[in-house]
Amino acid sequence: MNRNSRERDDESEADEELKVEDTQHSPKSSWKNMYPFKSLRNYYTRQESFSISRIGSGRVLSHGCIIHPENWWYVAWTHFILLWAVYSSFFTPLEFAFFRGLPEKFFLLDIAGQFAFLVDIVLCFFVGYRDPHSYCLVYNPNLIAIRYLKSRFLVDLLGCLPWDAIYKACGKKELVRYMLWIRLSRALRVTEFFEKLEKDIRINYLFTRIVKLFVVELYCTHTAACIFYYLATTLPPSEEGYTWIGSLRMGDYSYANFREIDLWTRYITALYFAVVTMATVGYGEIHAVNTREMIFVMMYVSLDMILGAYLLGNMAALIVKGSRTERFRDKMAELIKYMNKNKLGKNISKEVKGHVRLQYESNYSNAAALQDLPLAIRAKISNKLYEPYVREIPLFRGCSNKFLKKVATRVHEEFFLPGEVIIEEGSTGDQLYFLCDGKLDEVTSPEDTRSKESLPSIQTHSSIGDISVLCNIPEPRTVHATELSKLLRIDKQALVEVIEIYLSDGRTIINNLLEGRESGVRNKILESAIALQIEKHESELAMRLNCAANDGDLDRLRHLVEAGADPNKMDYNGQSALHRAASKGYEDIIQFLVQKQVEIDPRDNFGSTPLFQAIKNGHDRAASLLVSAGASLSIEDAGNCLCKAVARKDLDFLKRLLANGINPNSKNYDLRTPLHLAASEGLYPLSILLLEAGASVFATDRWGRTPIDEARIGGNRDLLKLLEDAKVTQMSEFSCCYERSQDQLTRRKCTVFPGFPWDHRDGRSLGVVLWVPETIEQLIKTAKEQLCYHGGSCLLSEHGGKILDASIILDDQKLFLASDELQISAHPQSVHKFLPASYTGSFKL
Repeated sequence: MNRNSRERDDESEADEELKVEDTQHSPKSSWKNMYPFKSLRNYYTRQESFSISRIGSGRVLSHGCIIHPENWWYVAWTHFILLWAVYSSFFTPLEFAFFRGLPEKFFLLDIAGQFAFLVDIVLCFFVGYRDPHSYCLVYNPNLIAIRYLKSRFLVDLLGCLPWDAIYKACGKKELVRYMLWIRLSRALRVTEFFEKLEKDIRINYLFTRIVKLFVVELYCTHTAACIFYYLATTLPPSEEGYTWIGSLRMGDYSYANFREIDLWTRYITALYFAVVTMATVGYGEIHAVNTREMIFVMMYVSLDMILGAYLLGNMAALIVKGSRTERFRDKMAELIKYMNKNKLGKNISKEVKGHVRLQYESNYSNAAALQDLPLAIRAKISNKLYEPYVREIPLFRGCSNKFLKKVATRVHEEFFLPGEVIIEEGSTGDQLYFLCDGKLDEVTSPEDTRSKESLPSIQTHSSIGDISVLCNIPEPRTVHATELSKLLRIDKQALVEVIEIYLSDGRTIINNLLEGRESGVRNKILESAIALQIEKHESELAMRLNCAANDGDLDRLRHLVEAGADPNKMDYNGQSALHRAASKGYEDIIQFLVQKQVEIDPRDNFGSTPLFQAIKNGHDRAASLLVSAGASLSIEDAGNCLCKAVARKDLDFLKRLLANGINPNSKNYDLRTPLHLAASEGLYPLSILLLEAGASVFATDRWGRTPIDEARIGGNRDLLKLLEDAKVTQMSEFSCCYERSQDQLTRRKCTVFPGFPWDHRDGRSLGVVLWVPETIEQLIKTAKEQLCYHGGSCLLSEHGGKILDASIILDDQKLFLASDELQISAHPQSVHKFLPASYTGSFKL
């Protein structure tokens, strides 16, 4: 915005305040990096952008081959083409009626005009246009070409053809001359010119409208005059006296030989006939003579009545000031007076004018048209328009459908022009914005050490001002629009009301807000009023949920969960609803919570899990349900827990603990196992249970005593004998396990292949891996069975040596199960291949 101010320093204050600027159309606008984005109806997709730079004072140039529509030289070209369009629109009917082949002076002028329009056709393929839905400039070459080809390209191209030359080349066939009327489409350029004049408040609106109506009337009568003359010239020369001009006598002047009269007199006479016929509704001294002229006059008079109604209606509208354009002009004039009076400055004035112009041309602010509709219908319309955008917002990721639909009914659509600031650093706003389309950037402060290149552009669907609105934290950044941007806005009060209805979704929003934040900002978010309110509500719901689980009220529990209560939320003791249900043994509530996929093994403040609570309170079926759901018994101080159970002589509790996988050799703070305590107290049944669960009699406490020592001190002979027998048993089991482990460490394996070693030189043969037994006969027998090969009777090494003892077989050695006698008849070549040349021994055939 400062750059724009510097570029306009040479303009006077009066000129600036009286000028109605179109920020997107003006050649002095600050539009940069313009490219199309997805429109409100998802019609266009984002295309490659083309930057627009400003050169000099008020000159807009486009990089690449695409031309900005307000480029200064292209604007000059459009004015030049406008003059040719005016000339062509008025000269084409004249050429059609009065010339059967243009004179040389008109022919050269016509060729120059057609060449200018050909150049304009080429330029139309390289000029950006404004998307009528998103009101954004489109610079994609493909879209520009498709749009022009589908609109008026064919008409413009046909209008540029030299029809006069074609007419002469075709033998002056009259039908060819009718193609001249295609050039009348150029009159649309004149219409567009008057539309721009009507919006410029520097020009009197009444004057502009009157001139426009006069041009319309003049053009209609001019065309009608040319057609009147054409009807008279299409009859044979012998019948031209039976035409309106051939039979015309004005005083003593006769038009019998009208072709010899000069062109200007003939044209004025025809124009007089057309004007009089229109003004007097067909009655005057000049009238139709033949049938063709009568038919045309009837059609002309009928159209004149419509034209007259149009002219009278426009004049009435000018008097009562009821047109939309005039309302726009009046509103703009009032705003300019207000801004001049209060000296708001150029920047604010520019933004206000841009928004008013945007509302007029794009007509996006049409929400007032829906105010008379019922609330239910308006809610449906809002959901249809805005819910797809709301679902893509990262701040609302994971929220319920009801919450998203409610938010969609509360948002409002807003547009921001390039350079406008959405939020400022340090402010605490009450409006939350979501970017739907367009481009927003962060603005660095002078003391910010970050470079401008390191600041990424704000992504589509991002939220702007979320920390400031939700947590009353000053906004850490300044965000402004770099191109026309569409945003959805929701008031803080409206959003808070929706969160109060769906507080479970409020927790999801807070969690999404915490993602990627610094620790200082995270702490401020967690300490904000809305976060504390959500936490308080969650604590209340957790208390109510735990009370329902403690009372066994499944219906109330189900209703609370459906209302948004989190079943994983813990109370002040760190206990969840599953803790309470497990401690009471409510199987139906446990099944319901498991179906809701709650956490199976949460720990409370005392380190207890729901499974431990079920085991502790003797609810075996509840414990089975938890185990089948994936729960596992894990106690932080298992040794102390087991020792307490032994001290209480609680055999059932101890049995349930051991049955769920608790290590019976767990130790307490004195390194004593449950068996130590049972032996010292002489608890025979508990000792049997611990020994059966795998308790070790060799465990020592911190004084070095074993359970046998404790039993010897206690003097219980039966218990002492039990432990000594267990000692012998555990010693033998330890020895067997040791031997098995040593045997597994010393065992060897080999790979046996069928046949001779030289039959497997390619390395692609299949064999079998076997453990090496004590004798070679056992190995041969096993190899025959596994390979289903009964022709072998000995084992050979890779070098062809016969192995006679299993003890010489190395680990992972390759062996070959072959016949004891070489079969020369089967493979004589293969055998000789691997024998030395000097070998003279004999083979048994």
